[in-house]
Amino acid sequence: MLQRALSASLKQPVVTLLTQTLVDGADPDFAAPSKYIGRFYTEAEARKKATELGWRIKEDKGRGWRRVVPSPEPLSIIEIPAIRALLDAEIMVVAGGGGGVPVVDLNDQLVGVEAVVDKDRASALLANLLGAEQLIILTGVDEVMVDFATPKQRSLRAVSARTVRGFLEAGQFPAGSMGPKVEAALAFLTAGGGEVLITSPERLPEALDGICGTRISG
Repeated sequence: MLQRALSASLKQPVVTLLTQTLVDGADPDFAAPSKYIGRFYTEAEARKKATELGWRIKEDKGRGWRRVVPSPEPLSIIEIPAIRALLDAEIMVVAGGGGGVPVVDLNDQLVGVEAVVDKDRASALLANLLGAEQLIILTGVDEVMVDFATPKQRSLRAVSARTVRGFLEAGQFPAGSMGPKVEAALAFLTAGGGEVLITSPERLPEALDGICGTRISG
């Protein structure tokens, strides 16, 4: 659907590339999984699933119990050469879907592992590997906010990476919502990216014109 929509809108060839993301088999998250997936269960239901299916389970902030899987840091994108070749041929590429298929290198062979790579971190890595100057992160809000859902709530429009890092360290961006996006933005900028724009899909055209959205610079 995304491929067809982009092709129709931009009037140019678009391909979707199944992408493998290299991770470290010794990543700490394999020993202590942190990524919640699937539906919520009562504790009794979750423990039954864990026994029957070998799941690892964890309580999700008092909302219920869920399955957890490893979410290792992405190290590289295996298909980078193919993506570059397609871009050089003026073909737009949809890549890194869902963070990519996580793989580890075992004796020079790629082996799939059961994990979920954070899609924002994978996108930041992909952008860095391609030498992109700007990373756009689309989410459910028009702008990044601090003091969210309080009388002091305010939007961030144009801010430095240093300022955003300070807000992150102060706990302004929860791990289950804006936190991973801000972390990905900072990773992109730290690795040499020029600017990150965070906004909603609906308001992207306005954000590109500077009317809304949050712009984070190095």
